[in-house]
Amino acid sequence: MSAPANAPGRSALLLGIALGGFFDGIVLHQILQWHHLLSGLERVRDLRLQLLADGMFHALMYLLALAGLVGLWRARGAWDEPGAGRVLGSAALLGFGGWHVLDALLSHWLLGLHRVRMDVADPLAWDLGWLAAFGLVPLALALWWRRRPPPPKGGGAGRRGAAALGLAALLAGPLAALPADTDQVLVVFAPGTRGARAFDALARLDARVLWARDGVWALQMDQPRQAWGLLADGALLVGRGPLAGCLGATRFAPR
Repeated sequence: MSAPANAPGRSALLLGIALGGFFDGIVLHQILQWHHLLSGLERVRDLRLQLLADGMFHALMYLLALAGLVGLWRARGAWDEPGAGRVLGSAALLGFGGWHVLDALLSHWLLGLHRVRMDVADPLAWDLGWLAAFGLVPLALALWWRRRPPPPKGGGAGRRGAAALGLAALLAGPLAALPADTDQVLVVFAPGTRGARAFDALARLDARVLWARDGVWALQMDQPRQAWGLLADGALLVGRGPLAGCLGATRFAPR
């Protein structure tokens, strides 16, 4: 049974949305470290909740990317149709730009979950610049590309477009899980873990505390692999290695 004619476009749209989310997570959360997902909510001050929200956001992007990849593969029979490359490319740009427009309208302005930059006097200027560069420009390119007449023959553009989208999603997913700084070990202790118990566990491992906040501890250790032993002393998560994600990218001054 052949896939519907618009199935590749729907799958590319999902992949574009997921790539937009991964892009924000990698650039804003991890590399630039300008905000967490819920940085704008004063009532959410617990760093563990901030990290949990970031993790749920990335999990949603992984689900969207998986759905897009599965749908794209199931619609592979349409890759060689005339105009398939244009449909895939414009739909991916539509999803990428649409994500940033929706994020600006809902997360930045209506709900106030966060702003692009939380540490500046005029966050609106950064919001507008980010929206224009990564929201409006991709949308304009998507509309322009969609209006172009399709070639008389497929010419392999659909297969190349599908391969490029699949590769981008497969690369962006692991990159979104990489920590920004692997020299530190970050540990999330369970709520209610007494400070004395945590300090005793850290002393046994000869760990130096760089900062601690809301049950999240940044450590420096001569043998970082030993940090996994903290899981037996009330730790919920040890943030080191390729699965640390936003935990490994968290940077706060001690207070």
